[in-house]
Amino acid sequence: MIAVLKPGATEQQIQSLADWIRSQGLTVHLSTGRYQTIVGLVGDTTRIDEDLLGSLSYVETVKRISEPFKSANRKFHPDNSVIRAGDTLVGDGHFAVIAGPCSVESEEQVAEIARAVKQSGATMLRGGAFKPRTSPYDFQGLKADGIEILLHAKRETGLPIVSEIMNANHLPMFEEVDVIQVGARNMQNFELLKELGKTQKTILLKRGLAATLKEFLMSAEYIMAGGNENVILCERGIRTFETYTRNTLDLSAVPVLHELSHLPVIVDPSHATGSAKLVEPMALAAAAAGADGLMIEVHNDPVHAMCDGAQSLTPEQFDKTMRHVRLVLDAITDIEH
Repeated sequence: MIAVLKPGATEQQIQSLADWIRSQGLTVHLSTGRYQTIVGLVGDTTRIDEDLLGSLSYVETVKRISEPFKSANRKFHPDNSVIRAGDTLVGDGHFAVIAGPCSVESEEQVAEIARAVKQSGATMLRGGAFKPRTSPYDFQGLKADGIEILLHAKRETGLPIVSEIMNANHLPMFEEVDVIQVGARNMQNFELLKELGKTQKTILLKRGLAATLKEFLMSAEYIMAGGNENVILCERGIRTFETYTRNTLDLSAVPVLHELSHLPVIVDPSHATGSAKLVEPMALAAAAAGADGLMIEVHNDPVHAMCDGAQSLTPEQFDKTMRHVRLVLDAITDIEH
């Protein structure tokens, strides 16, 4: 349930209403926009008299939200959220580009890639220290050593770092990581999501291999229900009958998620397609579709990469892609104005 307040509502009235809602055993979500304040009531709202709430002099309208996701819902928060990662902003016109290797392999490798992607315009550095692999015999990552290598690259370049977590017990190792990534396989690891909800870390949540958009948003809700509203959604393709590409990139998810939720939405064309030659066209399409950013795998020697070399761009290819992405973004800006 949400209560839309009149423009003249005072801070005292808002606080009094919030206190009353909490006294009913509910959680309060306040969203102060440019034109109005929305008070969200989260929990069992059947005990709330809708007419009584609507009769308050400073309440304009009262609406019930039928969707099961509440905090992630645009009705709760009409304005686009802007999420911070270090000094980088994501959402509402702030276009973020996360680039780097699938796996952290060595300090020299990460440092070289970090310098290159920053020069080409990347705003964040990605790198897998813990790697979920289909085969137990494949490279599983450098773990804590990998985190240290990423932190070294962060200190050298100033780029915020993004890395995937596999287990809530690893959280202490991620204290200096700017963005904690939850991979597709863990999208519905609800115990992990609840633990991340207790932090104030920025969380990059990837869509599951066969997850509906509703399920995707419900996973975001698990994090936000714990009090952490710093969530970025990432569309990375879903599994379909098509085998030519690694997954099927669902670009329609971008406008649909923007319609349903206020959270930023970025696109990962590398994992979606599994092919370096398809990364640029899908990156351009994602930018045209209104994505708030991109996540692109870059490796200085893809042929000898320890994982996912086939989908990784070289620094030179990434630079070219970035130049073309900027042209698309400029064209969109011109159309909007």
